[in-house]
Amino acid sequence: MVNPDKWKDFLSISIKNITKRRMRSWLTMIGIFIGIAAVVALVSLGQGLEAAIAEEFESLGSNRIFVSSAGSLFGAGGIESLSEDDQEVLEKVKGVDRVMGYMYSTAQLTWDDEQWWNVVMGLENDPDKTDFMNELFAIEEGRWFRTGEKYKAIVGYDYATHPAFKDKLKIGNKLTINNVDFEVIGSFEKVGNSADDRSVVIPMDVARDLLNVPTRIDSYMLETQEGEDIDVVVERLEKAMRRDRGLKEGDEDFNVQSFQEVLESFLVILDIVTAVLVGIAAVSLFVGAIGIMNTMYTSVLERTKEIGIMKAIGATNNDVLTLFLIESGMLGLAGGIVGFAIGAGISSLIAFLAQTAGGFEYLKAYFPWWLVVGSLAFAFIVGMAAGILPAYQASKKNPVDSLRYE
Repeated sequence: MVNPDKWKDFLSISIKNITKRRMRSWLTMIGIFIGIAAVVALVSLGQGLEAAIAEEFESLGSNRIFVSSAGSLFGAGGIESLSEDDQEVLEKVKGVDRVMGYMYSTAQLTWDDEQWWNVVMGLENDPDKTDFMNELFAIEEGRWFRTGEKYKAIVGYDYATHPAFKDKLKIGNKLTINNVDFEVIGSFEKVGNSADDRSVVIPMDVARDLLNVPTRIDSYMLETQEGEDIDVVVERLEKAMRRDRGLKEGDEDFNVQSFQEVLESFLVILDIVTAVLVGIAAVSLFVGAIGIMNTMYTSVLERTKEIGIMKAIGATNNDVLTLFLIESGMLGLAGGIVGFAIGAGISSLIAFLAQTAGGFEYLKAYFPWWLVVGSLAFAFIVGMAAGILPAYQASKKNPVDSLRYE
C-alpha cells in the first residue's frame, strides 16, 4: 500500500516531467484533445436536444394520444391507411374527450417577390375544437378559421420575423399556395424549429382539393378525459380500430401511441445515432493512446539512469510502475481537460449558430455532471492504459544496468 506522502511525491515528479518536456507533451496530447472534444461536443448536443424535446412533449400534456398510419412518424412516411371515417370510430371510444385530424404536404408558397417550398397543413375549421387546436398550435396574432371559411391561411412565426424572408408576411397579406390565393388571418407563436415555424395552416377541405387528396388524413391527435388511464385508453383505441377494419392483433395498419411512447421511441433513435457518432469520434482516442504509449517508451529510455538511482536508494518495482502509470494518466487527464474545454466551446457555438442563424432552438448544448466527470475520468484511464507496457518495462529494469546506462 503506497502511503500518502509517496503519492504526493509521485504526482509532483509526474507533473515536473510533463512540464519539463512541454512541446512533446502537447504533441502527445493532440489525439486526446481531438477525441475528447468530439465526444463532448456530440454528447452535449445530443443531451441538449433530448432535454429540449422532452420539455416540449411535457408542455403538450400527458393526456394526449397520437394515431398514425403504420410505419410513419408523426404521419410522415409509412402507408396511407387513415381516412376521415376513422374519426367517428375514435370519438366513440370510452375515455376519449376530443379528436382532431390533420394532413400535410409540401407546397409552393408565393408572395410579393418571395417563392418557397414549405409544409402546408390542413386542419379542421370547427369552432368547437378551437381551444384544442390552440393548445397544440398557439396563435400569437390574428385568429383561427371560422365556420365555412375557405381561402384563409395561418402562417408560422418565421414568416413575419426571420431574416431569410425579405418580404415579411403580415395579417391581411395575400399568400399564393400552388397558384391559389389565400388571405393571411393569423400567425403562430414561436415553436423553436424551422420546420414548424415555417409551416402554413389552411382549412382541411381546401387542403384536400389543393393537394388532390380527397379523403386523406395523415394523423389524429386525441385528448383523454380527466382521470383516465392513458395506457388503458390506448388499448381500447387499438381494439376499436382493429374491430372496425376487421384486423387481427399483429396485423394493424395503424399505430396508436401515447405522447410518452412517441417520445421514448424518438429518444431511442437519437441515442443510437449519438452512440454511433461517439464511437466514430472515439477512434481518435485510440490514436491518442498510441501517442501516449510512444512518449512513455521514450521517457523510459531517457530516464533509465534515473530509474537506476531510484531503485538504488530503495524504490521498489511497484513504486516505479506507479510513478510511470501516474505520469501517463496525467498526460491523458491534461488532454481531457483541454479537450473538454474545446468540445464545450464547439457545441456551444454550434447551438448558438443553430438558434440564431437556423432558427432551430431545440438544439442546445447541455453539460450534465456525469459528462464532465466521465470525460475526464475516461481520458485519465486511457492515459494510464496506454502507459501500462512502458511502466512495466521501467519497473523491471535492473538497477545496476540502469546506473551504467548512458
